[in-house]
Amino acid sequence: MKITQVEAIPFAIPYRKPLVFASGEVRTASHILVRVHTDEGLVGTAEAPPRPFTYGETQGSISTVIDTIFAPQILGDSPLDRELIHSKLARTIGNPTAKAAVDMALWDIIGQSTGTSVHQLLGGYTDRMRVSHMLGFDDPAKMADEAERMLETYGVATFKVKVGRTPVDLDVAVCRAIRERLGDRIELYIDGNRGWTASEAARALRMMEDLDLSMAEELNPADDVLGRRWLVERSRIPFVADESVSTPAEVTREILGSSATMVSIKTARTGFTMSQRVHHLAESLGVEVVMGNQIDGQVGSLCSIAFGAAYPLTARRAGELSNFLDMSDDLLATPLEIIGGEMLVRQGPGLGVDIDPEKLARYRQDG
Repeated sequence: MKITQVEAIPFAIPYRKPLVFASGEVRTASHILVRVHTDEGLVGTAEAPPRPFTYGETQGSISTVIDTIFAPQILGDSPLDRELIHSKLARTIGNPTAKAAVDMALWDIIGQSTGTSVHQLLGGYTDRMRVSHMLGFDDPAKMADEAERMLETYGVATFKVKVGRTPVDLDVAVCRAIRERLGDRIELYIDGNRGWTASEAARALRMMEDLDLSMAEELNPADDVLGRRWLVERSRIPFVADESVSTPAEVTREILGSSATMVSIKTARTGFTMSQRVHHLAESLGVEVVMGNQIDGQVGSLCSIAFGAAYPLTARRAGELSNFLDMSDDLLATPLEIIGGEMLVRQGPGLGVDIDPEKLARYRQDG
């Protein structure tokens, strides 16, 4: 079996409500659908969501690097030769989301060719995950309303609150409003997207000590090396590294350098192969993980749960799987569902991606 074509299809789907946070905002899902074709008629599919404010990638750059660099390098290779293909992709620096999408499409092909789900190939620990929902910047009452709606409509009882505004008082008020509205029925944690200084973050954590936060993510930049270590040493809750751990080497640096005590795994930036390595590293170090969300569409969320439900460590906490609900539409013919606060792994060979051709034709941007 050989790779005969790699497609990078740009598409754009508006959000009903923008997600706003400290490092940027997303109003339209301007993503890339990656398809890897083989000479046996199998097609692997994945989604690449560009985040220029985090990794420097854009829709145009992902499409270009796949079309002009990655595809010519791997045409004629077997999808089974993942390490060979990874060595070729690694010659190009950066571009994590583009590499991840190619990797996940290869796993999809391998699963289809063996009649096995990717979830089973990865580990197959459980068939479901609890869902966590991200809440973007807004005023306290509106964010509490959204959390209450998610709890009542979908049974989602874990919330990640975007923080990082200055002064810190507004974000503290938001967390307090959500906790007061929903009480101990929910789990609550925060994500600063590097928006605060170490001292601002320390002040905010002191002000929220009575809110029973379960963890705090990227409150200040990892590049503030001494400030980050100072902050983590004083944190009474786990400190999650996210944007700062886009490779296994960065995980080692942040954990052993005492700049974090947990890590976020996002298949959108590390695919399945590199996510496996991050998982195994975290497991060997005794470090907890959370399955993160790169504001993925449903294809990306399908990939996240396939990985997250594959291992006890990643399935232990609720995964960030729900923000596709904020999109006005999606590409899957059979939409993902959240019932009772949980999402089920999609069954069948490969990833089980079923793209609606009419929706793809409607939203694709390449004519």
